[in-house]
Parts: sequence; structure tokens; C-alpha cells
Amino acid sequence: MSAPLFLVDDLPAGPSYTLTGPEGHHAATVQRLRAGEALILADGRGGAATAEVTAVGKGAVEVRVTAREHLPAADPRLVVAQGIAKGDRGELAVQAMTEVGVDEIVPWAASRCVTQWKPERREKSLGRWRSTAREAAKQARRAWLPQVAELATTAQVAERISAASRALILHEEASAPLSAVEPPPDGEIIMVVGPEGGISDEEIARFTEAGARPVLLGPTVLRTSTAGVAAASVLLAATGRW
Repeated sequence: MSAPLFLVDDLPAGPSYTLTGPEGHHAATVQRLRAGEALILADGRGGAATAEVTAVGKGAVEVRVTAREHLPAADPRLVVAQGIAKGDRGELAVQAMTEVGVDEIVPWAASRCVTQWKPERREKSLGRWRSTAREAAKQARRAWLPQVAELATTAQVAERISAASRALILHEEASAPLSAVEPPPDGEIIMVVGPEGGISDEEIARFTEAGARPVLLGPTVLRTSTAGVAAASVLLAATGRW
């Protein structure tokens, strides 16, 4: 079993470190780590340190750092503009996409979203997506935390498309297969995933005008909570990251 990962603001400068706060509580009380066991400290910005537990206290774990490394950021970056889904399906999408390696998730207020984030609940909803991404990154042992951007309008997604190295729209009526797409060598790939109600003709036209290409994921129609992770897996394999 691989060592559990805990997020810290900054990696320890010296060989000794005490993990406290929520992460220390989780290590000591939930994971019940014991002296001699290994863990990973990560700063979410590519830095990671392997450490060994030397002592366990109440809500805190003392460790000895045994190795350090810094992993470079992925290039090209994979960004998914995810249509807001009802219930917990949006969070399921964020969890799965984080686990496979998506670099940034952009919540998108598409016109056919069954659920809309009203201003008074927007920060709470966004906070749930970000918390889900953080926990999924720990589960996946990711040294880089994925970014969950602010809620975007269709116009803002179109701006991201215009600036991307490659932009794709998952659409069940497209003829070009996603598996045939050749990824760019660097920059940013942005992929648009519609909500339960699908992507409107007006949105397709707006995104196509901005430079996006509609592509077909496969012969079946997936839920919005699973389409993104399936498509991300295809693209990550094409880039060589998988």
C-alpha cells in the first residue's frame, strides 16, 4: 500500500517536522499512523517530501524527512469546462477528474443547466467543488493540486477557448472521434462538457467560432458526471501522461 499524502502550506526546511492542524488530526486520529510508518508531505505546487513517523501525539504527528523531490507542472495542461450538474453529480465529476489528472476544472453556467448557482449560494457550492478536488488529490497522491476556477459564463469559457492551444467540445452529434485528436506539444487543452440538458446550438456556435472543435467520445451517451473523466482519460493517454 502506498504511503498516505498530507497537504502542507510549505515543505519543511529541515529534517524534522510536526504535522498539526486538520492534517495532523487526520494522520493521528483517522489514519492512526504509528512510529516507523511512511507518509508523504506535499505543498500542492509540485513539491513532495517522503517522511517517516517518529512520534504520534494528540492531533499531531512528528516526522523525519527522508527524501524530497519537485515534480514539474504538466505541459500541456488539461482544463475541463464542466457544466454545473444537479445534486452531487458535479462533485462526483470533480472527484473523478481530479483522480485521473485533470489540471483545472472550470464550473460553467450553461444555459441548459438544471441547477444554477444563485449568488447567495455560489461560494458555498464552489467551496464544495474545491474541497472535493483537494481530498481527491490527496487520495490520488497528487503533488500538484488541480485548480477549481471561479464560476464562468459562456462568454468567459469562449475566451478561454480562444487562448487555448486546442479546444474541444464533447457532443453526441459530432462526427470526428476524440480518439483521433492529436494533442498540442505544449500550452493548454480545454475540453467542454455539457450539463444534463446538453449544450445548446447557440453555445456550440459560440465555442466553434472561438476555435473549438466538436468531437465524439464514443457510441454511448454518458452522464455529465462521467463524460469528463472518460474524455480526460483519452486525452491523457494521447499526451503520454498515461
